[in-house]
Amino acid sequence: MVQKSKEFLIGWEHTDITPEDPVCLCGQFHARVSENVKDPITATVCVFDSIKEGRISDHAVMISCDLVAIPEELKKSILAKTHILIPEIDLTKIIVNATHTHTAPEVGGDVIRGTNGSNIKEMYGVDLPCMDVQQYIDFASGKIVEALRNAWEKRSPGGISYGLGFAVVGHNRRASYYDGSSVMYGKTNTENFSHIEGYEDHSINLLTTTDKMGNLTGMIVNIACPSQVDEHLFSVSADYWHETRQQLKKKFGDIFVMPQCSAAGDQSPHILIGQQAQQRMWNLAGRNQREEIAVRISDGIEKILPLIRKETNTLPDFTCVQKEIDLSANTITEDEISIFMVEAEKHYKEYEKLKSQIEANPEKTKQPRWYKDITFHFKRYKWYKAVKDRFEAQKQNPKVKVNIHVMRIGDVIMATNPFECYLDYGMRIKARSRAIQTFIVQLAGGGTYLPTERAKKSGSYGAISPSCIVGPEGGRELVESTLKIINSLI
Repeated sequence: MVQKSKEFLIGWEHTDITPEDPVCLCGQFHARVSENVKDPITATVCVFDSIKEGRISDHAVMISCDLVAIPEELKKSILAKTHILIPEIDLTKIIVNATHTHTAPEVGGDVIRGTNGSNIKEMYGVDLPCMDVQQYIDFASGKIVEALRNAWEKRSPGGISYGLGFAVVGHNRRASYYDGSSVMYGKTNTENFSHIEGYEDHSINLLTTTDKMGNLTGMIVNIACPSQVDEHLFSVSADYWHETRQQLKKKFGDIFVMPQCSAAGDQSPHILIGQQAQQRMWNLAGRNQREEIAVRISDGIEKILPLIRKETNTLPDFTCVQKEIDLSANTITEDEISIFMVEAEKHYKEYEKLKSQIEANPEKTKQPRWYKDITFHFKRYKWYKAVKDRFEAQKQNPKVKVNIHVMRIGDVIMATNPFECYLDYGMRIKARSRAIQTFIVQLAGGGTYLPTERAKKSGSYGAISPSCIVGPEGGRELVESTLKIINSLI
């Protein structure tokens, strides 16, 4: 049973985590050294502190970052600095999630691709003219924890409101064919195209905060779509969340905006059917896609904000539970290993050939983006090779340990997971949750794919063993474990 709040405090802060020097951008197989800053990347902090009987503080810290994921290296750095600067914060109550922009710096190890350190050469196979990963982690975690300290110190009485709106942002990105296969971003204008593989969720889950005078101070905006309109740029960018923040501040004042990516491992803003018609409409409106998404989200919020503010809760029931759970590892077969090792060897040979060419002709490194091909083959090699390492590991332990959080704020539940979690799992949790409204927060961790049964059967990137540490069986276990906690809090 959740103990009633005697006082409910809210604190907000944000910080700019844009690197000052070139960095290696994360999100594609080939390296991309940043050539400029298109727009700033930020981290936003929201603190909830529920004071119970006897001045017991049940608190939670949410940190949303314009990054591709939150690997362990970054999370550990944030926790270590928090422990020193703000020892009264319970480190198990800190939730860090990413918006999954593909135009933000590398932030640490990549278990899927077999690079568990933070060394650029280890990750990409060559030295690159950019900031070292650990240097960026130190910079970003320092800024984030300073913002956290400010948010903690600024805690003051306030209230929350919540509601449900809609905006078309994300689309299922897996095209399915008559032969039973599916392909991420597959062609749909072919005779063998059958259907789009899965569901789409166009909901806006919104939670707003006010000060003790009833003035709007911030909003948590939860959308089932990663921040991936311009995912191939060689520029630092927050993607569509940059324009969305600008639009929301334009409409609602100088408020804090915290983005959350709901379950969306098979979703993206890219359109597979009707691209030309949609582009024509953007042109007629005089907007690009990122601007259009910002307008759609802000319009959706504008419709429901006056309604939800009629019910502001200044003493919501509040608790935050963190739990480590064991999930079944993605099943890898001997036959798969044989196939993937052939692919690994193919890419390694190509990497070695390109490396020899560069060593024989070092002037090649003076050409623009000289590193694209060699880094692509090296990361593909590591991607396939890592499957064999995981295959050997699962013989000893067929389970994967992950951390999840479930937070109750009044009638709202927020449930996190560390994955690029396919939409079906989020919908299963929402459908069976006893809460009036349930927010799913993915990418509160390292960001490996968690595919569905049908996706695993139909194949393609994001659903095959090199992409996934946990498979469909583990996905079902995640749903059941999350629901058990949720329903114990309602």
